[in-house]
Amino acid sequence: MSRKYKFLDQSKLYFVSFATVYWIDVFTRELYKQILIDSLKYCQQKKGLEIFAWCIMTNHVHLIIGTEGNKMEDILRDFKSFTSRELKEVIKNNIQESRKEWMVWMMERAGKLNNQNANWQLWQQHNKPIELFTYSVIKQKLDYIHNNPVEAGFVTNAIDWNYSSAIDYAGEKGLLDVKLLDE
Repeated sequence: MSRKYKFLDQSKLYFVSFATVYWIDVFTRELYKQILIDSLKYCQQKKGLEIFAWCIMTNHVHLIIGTEGNKMEDILRDFKSFTSRELKEVIKNNIQESRKEWMVWMMERAGKLNNQNANWQLWQQHNKPIELFTYSVIKQKLDYIHNNPVEAGFVTNAIDWNYSSAIDYAGEKGLLDVKLLDE
């Protein structure tokens, strides 16, 4: 079995990245992003998730994480499972969602093609955890996470993206509790 993309040492920091099926731009609405924020907070409070950096984009999430509790793979599995179920209901019941039928159809299609799901899939299966073993690698991933919204053209300055820890690294308080990485 491959050792690539596995959490080998729970005492280390990891960069993880996961995307929606077919790269669907689900997280364009505040309501949907708030579900992710609330679930990450829950994982911090109840499961021991440590967040060192984060960014929610329209169709994917980047994190630098550690744990003081449950195994990281278990935390991410539970996070993805819960948010998938929660978003399924919210999307289906959102009368303002103009893309509802298309998004539901795409996610049901993905779920039916994957025998590990019961007719619905929001997230792609993998998390691609990468162990962060040197400060230069940590810094590279930190910059990548925070510059993602800038590179996508959503903001000019990384600290202007509300759904990121860039503001925490600029000395202010963001939406999630973040353990700052030493420089």
